[in-house]
Amino acid sequence: MQSGLPVLVLVGRPNVGKSTLFNRLTGTRDALVADYVGLTRDRQYGRGVFEIDGQGRAFIVVDTGGLMPESADPLAVLAEEQAQLALSEADHIFFLTDAIAGRHGSDEAIAAQLRKLGKPLTLLVNKTEGKARGGAKGVAVADFYALGLGEPEPISAENGDGVPGLLRRVLEKFPAGEPDELAEVPGEVRVAIVGRPNVGKSTLVNRLVGDERVVAADRPGTTRDAIRVPFEYEGNAYTLIDTAGIRRRSRVEEVIEKFSIVKTLQAIESAHVVIVVVDAHADVGEQDARLMGLVAQRGRAMILAVNKWDGLDPGDREQTKYKVGLKMPFLDFTPVHYISAKHGSGVGVVMRDVKTAYDSTMKDLPTPELTRILERSVDRHAPPAVLGRRIKLRYAHQGGSNPPQIVIHGNQTDKLPVTYKRYLANEFRNHFELKGVPLVLTFKTGDNPFKDKKNVLTERQIKKKRRLREHFKK
Repeated sequence: MQSGLPVLVLVGRPNVGKSTLFNRLTGTRDALVADYVGLTRDRQYGRGVFEIDGQGRAFIVVDTGGLMPESADPLAVLAEEQAQLALSEADHIFFLTDAIAGRHGSDEAIAAQLRKLGKPLTLLVNKTEGKARGGAKGVAVADFYALGLGEPEPISAENGDGVPGLLRRVLEKFPAGEPDELAEVPGEVRVAIVGRPNVGKSTLVNRLVGDERVVAADRPGTTRDAIRVPFEYEGNAYTLIDTAGIRRRSRVEEVIEKFSIVKTLQAIESAHVVIVVVDAHADVGEQDARLMGLVAQRGRAMILAVNKWDGLDPGDREQTKYKVGLKMPFLDFTPVHYISAKHGSGVGVVMRDVKTAYDSTMKDLPTPELTRILERSVDRHAPPAVLGRRIKLRYAHQGGSNPPQIVIHGNQTDKLPVTYKRYLANEFRNHFELKGVPLVLTFKTGDNPFKDKKNVLTERQIKKKRRLREHFKK
């Protein structure tokens, strides 16, 4: 089994519901939710969480293109090769078939390929919604026993029938939490280094370690796996994670190279701090911004390193800075450094910010101080009124770390505008000097303790109410 989160791979011929199941497992409405722009035609990566016995169990799910082993179509051949790369990363395979269309010749060819892999596999018969277990549903799956892959599991990816039980049975086979190699080591800071191919990630690792620890070459695709490098810097223990480059779609070269994107996702998941490396000589653009968005979405502390800064003339440097400021939407909390990994310029400052970001993401935020900052912020700039009623924010406390989470209690908090939430986040960030980390604010509206309670009058109050009523009648 691979380190990190378990990897579930969806395979099957076209139109059997793989993307629908992908969306169901990831809790999204778009099968492209975790796709890197132009990375592949046929592999989509997403992250899901399923609760077992009160504990959220995270996993990575990979959607592949439809397999047509008997097809001579060049695109079908490419899809086949892409699916093989995904299967090599799998910890468990979901083989989807179609109950409505029935068993197909392509299903038998795919089953023959999967048997040779020897990996854990579940045969799923999709589109069985509306059929009771046994009876009609039993008839729907009976034909698929002939594939020789064990008992078929009837599900409905569209409606979710059978999916929770399926996930429970599969995920219970994996250890809860992180494997030992990713377990928390007191004082150790895990730093993932991510970016496109050939931006200098491996060179940066070698510069930090002071040794040719990983292969660095002036060609994309040199790093094929996530490589962990323990080292010590200024008395602190670190583990650097050098990852494969996340690249755009190319032509034939992409198929013959194995890009372990799952490894990169796992590295981001397990890291305390992520260094995103971009190339100052290349066009800093949408793909880099998407990658930073993924890191921010996972709540990881982040630093942007613009590499290969040496050799640029002043005009090109100004242009690069302009592009970085224009195209990177996450720089309000992310430190930006212009470095040369090859010559070492600016690298020391990056590592100092790594330590600062780690301290920020793991910082304890005392409840009394959080509440004082909240009260001060409200006094300076009160929340807007909603239908004549002022929104009240009463107190705050810390809800978690990595990233730091602050829970704010009040009334009508669901009516707070985004701009006011951003204002509060900046106030907390500035006061606690949180650098390089996304700050998560959660708002909770307290229940009215007097709601649905009837005020029971005493006998004296009833008599007084009666006298007043008689008085006004006169």
